[in-house]
This record gives sequence, structure tokens and C-alpha cells, in this order.
Amino acid sequence: MKRKASAVWNGDLKAGKGSISTESGTLSNAQYSFLTRFENGVGTNPEELIAAAHAGCFSMALSAQLGGAGLKPEKIETSAIVTMEKLDKGWTVTEVLLEVKAKVPGANPADFDKAATEAKAGCPISRLLNAKITMNAVLEK
Repeated sequence: MKRKASAVWNGDLKAGKGSISTESGTLSNAQYSFLTRFENGVGTNPEELIAAAHAGCFSMALSAQLGGAGLKPEKIETSAIVTMEKLDKGWTVTEVLLEVKAKVPGANPADFDKAATEAKAGCPISRLLNAKITMNAVLEK
């Protein structure tokens, strides 16, 4: 399975502007810029998209873990807070906090905690943060 997204950036870092699109069309030329990434400008940014992906992935992974334990969740709400800090080597995502609320009939706290811990470790986006990254780079004339 492969999924595709693309980004276009025009201009220098601070004054430039970009757009992000997904193959599915869910995002189509969504605006991003220095202001949306490092300040509070209108638009999105890569870290916000990582947070959305992590929240969605984790919620599905938790549902799967609970299902494997014979439990059927009514509702799982997850928010992910991505922290980015300026370190010696540059801006770095240093932490993701998953905040989860779930309504799971028949679940006890121990079973829920076990399922949530396994979902956090097993979610593909959690594992992404330690992924092998490959690249093909071409300089156009």
C-alpha cells in the first residue's frame, strides 16, 4: 500500500508560501507558510498534519486492540499534540502527546490501559517517527 501527498514551495523561507495536496483530494493546495508553521498564521503546517495523522492512526489502532480483547468501543476521541523545539541541530519534533478519551462498554481500567499502550506502540504513525527515510533528489535546470 502506498499513499501520496505533495508540496510546492515558492520563495525564500520567511516570505515564501507553499501548498500541500493529497492524492485523495482531501487536501488540495492547502496553504502553508513560515507564519503557519512558526507563528499563528492561517493555514496548515507539517507538524499539524503529523498530529492529525497520529490521532487518527492511534484511534484505529486502539479500536483494533480493544476488538482483539473482545471489547467494542462506542467512541474513541484522540488529540495529538506535536511539540517542536529548536535544538542545536535545528528544529526538531521532540514529543507527541496523545490525549485519549474512550467509551468502551464492559472495559475495565487495566484492560483499557493495556490496549492503549499496545496501540501507542503498534500504531504505524508511532513507528514512523523511527522510520527509514529514503530519497530521490533531482536538481532541475
